[in-house]
Amino acid sequence: MRLLLLGCTGFVGKELVPTLLNENHEIYIVSRKPISKLKLDLNFNKFKFFQIDLSKEKNWNNENLLNILRETDGIINLMGEPIAEKKWTSEQKQEIENSRINTTKFMMKTLKNLKINPKVIINGSAIGYYGTSLSSEFTENSPGGKDFLSNLCKKWEAVAAEKPFFSRLVIFRIGIVLEKDGGALGKMLPIFKVGLGGPIGDGKQWMSWIHRTDLCALIIQALVDKKYSGVFNAVAPNPVLMREFSQTLGKCLNRPNLLPVPGSVLKIFLGDGAKVVLEGQKVISSKIKNYNFKYPLLEKAIYASTKN
Repeated sequence: MRLLLLGCTGFVGKELVPTLLNENHEIYIVSRKPISKLKLDLNFNKFKFFQIDLSKEKNWNNENLLNILRETDGIINLMGEPIAEKKWTSEQKQEIENSRINTTKFMMKTLKNLKINPKVIINGSAIGYYGTSLSSEFTENSPGGKDFLSNLCKKWEAVAAEKPFFSRLVIFRIGIVLEKDGGALGKMLPIFKVGLGGPIGDGKQWMSWIHRTDLCALIIQALVDKKYSGVFNAVAPNPVLMREFSQTLGKCLNRPNLLPVPGSVLKIFLGDGAKVVLEGQKVISSKIKNYNFKYPLLEKAIYASTKN
């Protein structure tokens, strides 16, 4: 397939892009960042790259971009400012929202104006859609929450739903993505390796996770399998509490799990954004039926990520 990838240049893209290339898909990547800043460890001759900020409507008039849109079979849109990398100032929250909402809104508007109907559009979202809870279990049919992340996901999914009539839309509400070179696991590994690891906060918050390999495989399966339509929770079938996650990580590394990270420390660096880590949600998928997870259990996922 000829694919347009938006924002697939970071932690997830490091595995998604080479996997797509290995399956002989033709790839066009668009990013706000210059190619020198990409996290992709690839031969850049294998795909075409355009640096352009698609959160600005005027940039959707770029003729090279329009030509790609006219020829594309599918679009994967994971564009967005990272959620938990910086303190949530009012400016940062606006950037988190604009980078997702505006990009997706302008994309759908352009496709419809040009009467372009890609076969499939895969759009990102997050399990933050459901809000946080210590006791509730959420599936794709559960209502959304009321906090900043919940409202962000609702808005993002709403603009994605304005897709061309004949295009199949798949929205993945993505859980905590695990691999050693980024995300939550990437931040925790160095601390555990020197023997200073422990749970974050009180350890009672739920972690609904997915190994990056499984997430990429789900995305690729959804490209070609027409049974994928609508919203899916991209999470492994066995969520865990933070204290169990911490214990499992210590076990896999043969390191102690003794020093919890106080929530107050995290709030100093992330502000309101600390709730992404300190408050979780138990999310499962009631809709993913025809995919066999390579890493359904946390211990297997962490061991695979830390064995080298």
